[in-house]
Amino acid sequence: MKIVVLDGYALNPGDLDWKGFESLGTFTCYNRSTPDEVLPRIGDAEVVIVNKTPINAGVIAAAPALRYIGVTATGYDIVDAEAAASRGIAVTNIPAYSTESVAQFVFTLLLEICHRAGGHSADVHSGRWQRSRDFCFWDPPLIELNGKTLGILGFGRIGRSAARIAEAFGMNVLAFSPSLDMNFKSGNVRYASLNELFEQSDVVSLHCPLNESTREIINKDSISRMKDGVIIINTSRGALIAEQDLADALASRKVGAAGVDVLSKEPPDPGNPLIGAANCFITPHIAWAPLESRTRLMDIAVENLKAFLKGSVQNQVN
Repeated sequence: MKIVVLDGYALNPGDLDWKGFESLGTFTCYNRSTPDEVLPRIGDAEVVIVNKTPINAGVIAAAPALRYIGVTATGYDIVDAEAAASRGIAVTNIPAYSTESVAQFVFTLLLEICHRAGGHSADVHSGRWQRSRDFCFWDPPLIELNGKTLGILGFGRIGRSAARIAEAFGMNVLAFSPSLDMNFKSGNVRYASLNELFEQSDVVSLHCPLNESTREIINKDSISRMKDGVIIINTSRGALIAEQDLADALASRKVGAAGVDVLSKEPPDPGNPLIGAANCFITPHIAWAPLESRTRLMDIAVENLKAFLKGSVQNQVN
């Protein structure tokens, strides 16, 4: 059996190994593949492993040996799953591998906004503390989270993990999800309507999937309903935010700060309105990427293929 990885660098830049896949067949790994390289590299392979390289209906139709597409991510919109299903090709993904890493990263962004540790450290290294007339200095605002309200939009595994961390900081939590019982309350967490979440939250953190009902759910209108100085965190999908609207709200200080690990296009265009925006902290889609998280991802990806070869597909999305 031939196994081809089209964009292995995304998952494994060199600190993991491919032994699990290598043990299952003839194995070839490409670090990256352009659209023109996809079909020639698939060739007569039966198994394709992919992270962000698109596999469209044309590629699927032109790869007669293909039986299995393993997506090394939770989102699988890069694959035309319907076209694969029509050919009897299984498509699998990797759910729940990065829950704790992403929840932790929510607070990485939030604590940087609250204390500007990176900026203060850079100032010390540049000599500002040595030149200070006082025993310390700080650039406001510095923010204490205890007693603040965190609004979690989307209350799946990651949202629930973020809520547990928030409670440890002494925060109150409002959670919104269309499927949740509004009467539920547990500890400092209670369910709320979307309007209530927007109106009462000091921090809004996005954890919902991207679909037509959530696309640009953070926009001029929803921001207008939020508290002045609200903090917005996005570790989910970039297109949940109307980026120009958020940039405008940051400029007017309606939004006090934003921390985003995702943008609507990745890598972003130079003209993305959030790049260079006031009090906007942007990281390059790394919440999922700790070694521990990627090790789990690799292990699950191998187990998905093993299950397929045994005739009992797991984590199939089509």
